[in-house]
Amino acid sequence: MSLSSLPSFDVREIPFSRRGSWMNLSPVIGLHRRVRDIHLVSHLTGMHAVLRLTLSRDGSFVDAETVADPSALSWLVEGEVVASAVFESNDVVRLAGTGVDLVLADAAEELTPFSGSYFFREPRDRSWVFTSYETGRRYRVTVLSGTAAAEGEEALGQNARSITVGGVAGWEVAIEQIESAAPVFTSLETFAEVQRRVAEEFEEYLEAVAGWRSEDTPAAALAAYVLWSATVVPAGFVTRESVLMSKHWMDKVWSWDHTFNALALAPGAPELALDQFHAPFDHQDAAGALPDSITHSEVLYNFVKPPIHGWALTRLRERLPRPLDRAELEAVYARLARWSRFWLDSRTAPGRSLPYYQHGNDSGWDNSTAFDHDRVVEAPDLAAFLAVQLDVVADLADELGLDEGAHWRDERDRVERALLAELRDEDGFFAVGSLSRTRSKRTSLLTLLPVLASPRLPGDVVDALASGIEAHLTEWGPATQLVDTSEYESDGYWRGPIWAPSTMLIEEGLRRGGRIGLADTISERFRALCERSGFAENFDALTGEGLRDRAYTWTASVYLVFAHDHVERRRAEEAEGIEARA
Repeated sequence: MSLSSLPSFDVREIPFSRRGSWMNLSPVIGLHRRVRDIHLVSHLTGMHAVLRLTLSRDGSFVDAETVADPSALSWLVEGEVVASAVFESNDVVRLAGTGVDLVLADAAEELTPFSGSYFFREPRDRSWVFTSYETGRRYRVTVLSGTAAAEGEEALGQNARSITVGGVAGWEVAIEQIESAAPVFTSLETFAEVQRRVAEEFEEYLEAVAGWRSEDTPAAALAAYVLWSATVVPAGFVTRESVLMSKHWMDKVWSWDHTFNALALAPGAPELALDQFHAPFDHQDAAGALPDSITHSEVLYNFVKPPIHGWALTRLRERLPRPLDRAELEAVYARLARWSRFWLDSRTAPGRSLPYYQHGNDSGWDNSTAFDHDRVVEAPDLAAFLAVQLDVVADLADELGLDEGAHWRDERDRVERALLAELRDEDGFFAVGSLSRTRSKRTSLLTLLPVLASPRLPGDVVDALASGIEAHLTEWGPATQLVDTSEYESDGYWRGPIWAPSTMLIEEGLRRGGRIGLADTISERFRALCERSGFAENFDALTGEGLRDRAYTWTASVYLVFAHDHVERRRAEEAEGIEARA
């Protein structure tokens, strides 16, 4: 792959980073906060802007355009590249330029006993160092060519702290994220060699993850970059190489988001995919619950996420290029069994058959209208997900020769019967307050998610679910709230926008339930949405505009799964046509 054929992107939408790094370059420096200048941002201990990068000429600010691809981020003035950045490694960023100066400045601008960066000259190698309270790391700047002048060395309190690098023949610097100390910086590669190597690394990843791509899937390469660039090496509480939801502010692994990333990676990067699936299970608590989220410096248990993991495992095994061995099956069985028992034992009230959510956050649909009357509810999506998972656990028990399959099937049947008897009437499914017994509103797409269990539901029930899904369908896909209701909000999070996970669960349930035409329509519309509007956290259901975090990995992953499945179906149809004509 030539550099010119790499996917390009707007760094204001998608951060510039590389697989493995906890850093990125971006003008997005906080929750919904985008500034003018590119910043070096670290995701250790949270999302923190560490250094501000600006260009100057004769002491005056230079307004430059930025362009990026997986190998380099470049600044252009009047169409000419004047500076570029590359990731030499997970912890080293190289920058080079000519005709302009580079100013590296402390982003915080104030040093307190608990915040900001202390700035000093290192006597050992004459490098400059910014020590960040926020990340707990040091950012060492080594000048490889050119000249440099510093301001604010050893200054305390409110003070400018910066380095200006320049030179008539050009300049180059390396910025390292280090702990207490590191060997003097040296590199055996030129800037251009680093750029070519990174391009080759991304190309190898792209061919593994999306080597099937075709003209019908024009966003596949960029989707792969979103995943590649959001991947981090193990550190802190992140026990495996993990794909964060974003290297913007959604820089965590949530305990249902990870499954969609695992599915996208499974065919071409199976070991990485299995790491994605297992990452939250590494923090399964004594009750069997998964954490709500994991990031470098925290594991949160204040909420959980829905038990879609049985379904995800089935889909994962279908997409993996190799079977799971017995040790792997035993591990996943133990984890899914404990996760299932959590819902049966710790989240089912005495005398009741169905588990409950304690808040919309448990469902992943934080503010869905299904939670308007009660927050603590027995919900149809939860019951359906758990029934599917119990079926998977039962099959795993049989596969392993364990005498436990009948028990799990009894639990599955009990949950399925209660779902149909207690959370459904002639108008369809609803949630019910666990204590109040008040029925929820039914205008949220959440109440149609039992379609995931369609192979085990009566045909008339699946027909009604499909009809309800059609009512949610817009030009771009299934809106999470009926658009003609008073509660609909164009940017209302789960009260209207289109989301990747709900779209995939709906499409999957319809397809497995034999409603192929509607499933194909949903896949086609979602793919068109991503090809038009990128990989945002969610999308305006009527305009298709991308909303919130604009570089979300589960969106990219669902696109990749849909695109791959589409290509495979198309190729199978063509092969059948050729065979029929022969």
